[in-house]
Amino acid sequence: MENKQSAQKTPRVVIITGAAGGIGRATVELFEESGWRVIGVDRADYGGKFPESGIFIQADISTPEDLEEIFNQAQLFTDHLNALVNNAAVQIAKPLVETKVEEWDDVMASNLRSVFLSAKLAYPLFKAGAGGAIVNVSSVHAVATSANIAAYAASKGGLLALTRAMAIEFAPDNIRVNTILPGAVDTPMLHAGLSRGHVGEGDIYQRLENLANKTVIGRIGTPSEIAHAIYFLADEKQSSFMTGQALIVDGGATARLSTE
Repeated sequence: MENKQSAQKTPRVVIITGAAGGIGRATVELFEESGWRVIGVDRADYGGKFPESGIFIQADISTPEDLEEIFNQAQLFTDHLNALVNNAAVQIAKPLVETKVEEWDDVMASNLRSVFLSAKLAYPLFKAGAGGAIVNVSSVHAVATSANIAAYAASKGGLLALTRAMAIEFAPDNIRVNTILPGAVDTPMLHAGLSRGHVGEGDIYQRLENLANKTVIGRIGTPSEIAHAIYFLADEKQSSFMTGQALIVDGGATARLSTE
């Protein structure tokens, strides 16, 4: 009985990449509020006080050497892992014929290869914790995209296939793997991407309003809303029978015909 009680008190641990961004920061806060110990990762400085029960690692997940160092530090911090949130991403917004090979490779290294390598490196920690959950943050651009964002769309589409493959391979080890596809969310990446001209002209506020009108709900999402969806997929009590699945959280944008 005493050993069982000790096991129940073992804190759950999560690694969240892209922790300094809009969705990443909201996800860090939600997991910390829910009693998890958080390992945050971002190539940018966190720019604020990180939860005292966790650690922040400034590193670039697009570089294999940095990823290895991230997990070396993670193993010094914890002997097990309960969840891995692959949230970090970069976006190149330019016509395909103007996209340089180096830019394409950078997107793939950051958005897709990093997930493959992180899964490999996290595997021993998941095994030590008797399983857990991987949540890959894809995008609605994986299923319905627009002009001048081909590299990003391709990387996020690849993430859907990788999620399914990982779910099949990791199921015997009690590791669930799912992906979330956010739509328009009020983040710095969204604001930067509004220059593509896909939501009309005008100032930033007019473009945001135009984008909001393209959703069924009539507004864009908040980082907190995406964080709660990520938490749902990571929490073994809420999504224990889900693996290999793609969860679209876009305010209904992809539900409406583009011809309407």
